[in-house]
Amino acid sequence: MLHRFAPFPHRLAAHGRTLPRLLLLLALLLAAGAYGWHVLQRPLAFAPSVQGQRVTVEIPRGSSPAQMVAILQNAGVQAPTWPSWFWLRLHARQLKAGYYQIPAGASIANIAKKLREGEQTLLSITIPEGWSLRQVRARIDGLPWLRHDSAALSDAELAQKIGLAAGLPLEGQLAPDTYRYAPATSDIVFYRQAAAQMQKNLAAAWAQRSPSAQVRNPQEALILASIVEKETGHSADRAQIAGVFNNRLALGMALQTDPTVIYGMGAAYRGNIRKVDLQTDTPYNTYTRAGLPPGPIAMPGKAALFAAVQPAPTKALYFVAKGDGSGQSQFSEDLAAHNRAVREHILKP
Repeated sequence: MLHRFAPFPHRLAAHGRTLPRLLLLLALLLAAGAYGWHVLQRPLAFAPSVQGQRVTVEIPRGSSPAQMVAILQNAGVQAPTWPSWFWLRLHARQLKAGYYQIPAGASIANIAKKLREGEQTLLSITIPEGWSLRQVRARIDGLPWLRHDSAALSDAELAQKIGLAAGLPLEGQLAPDTYRYAPATSDIVFYRQAAAQMQKNLAAAWAQRSPSAQVRNPQEALILASIVEKETGHSADRAQIAGVFNNRLALGMALQTDPTVIYGMGAAYRGNIRKVDLQTDTPYNTYTRAGLPPGPIAMPGKAALFAAVQPAPTKALYFVAKGDGSGQSQFSEDLAAHNRAVREHILKP
């Protein structure tokens, strides 16, 4: 005889209690997930000590997620420790070392995305017009985020390393500009790029050389441009200053420009040029030697290059700074007028 039995009452009760518990657990998990996602997406503030709207952090190679969180926090990013560690830990194998800029308001999710994609910040190097090679090398050597592969090289060795023609001095061969690189880039990359840019700038200027220009080749144009760069205190005077030097070259007159004398003095220059300095012969003393000096004395910008090959049509043979804070010069066609200008602007009581 077949008997059918109904479920035991205590089993029905157990099933009745389990379902609500599962639903409660699911709800808790969903709530925890939603809160966690909120934490990961929440904009992070900077500590009060942070100045500016972004911080730059370095993530060294081999850093653990815990170390990355500590680096962020030490930089002033107010990242919650455990959620940040958890999220970075999930992506640990994809995170890349390097330098990163973290803007104010970035979330942990944003930061992790940067680290996954290797979205490193590019840092800038600015070389002002008229700087000497010594100044440029000092700036490059002082940048902590570049790799200093050139530090032990002489100027001649560095010129050879970056591919300049044999015997060509490195002075004047680096284009003033702003360059951007990822941290840990070799400084050789900068020197090569700056030298290539100067060659482009010089070629563009030489292609527009005026028939009246006395410079005979691009290297002479570069030398004259470096002198024009150092002598120009007001941009509107640049072409006319080039015109004065162009006239002197045409007549075989000495250029008589103080910046070349100062350059030739090297470390002996102490901030004040004296009469004896003007009389002491060096290859760069344009008072004792006619014509252009043997090489550039600074890094000229594009405007100075164009002025050197397109000098203003002028009869002036002299100029003197007005000394009134404007940077402007007064131009004269003869020595008597120049001496009057010197008395007015330089020797005035």
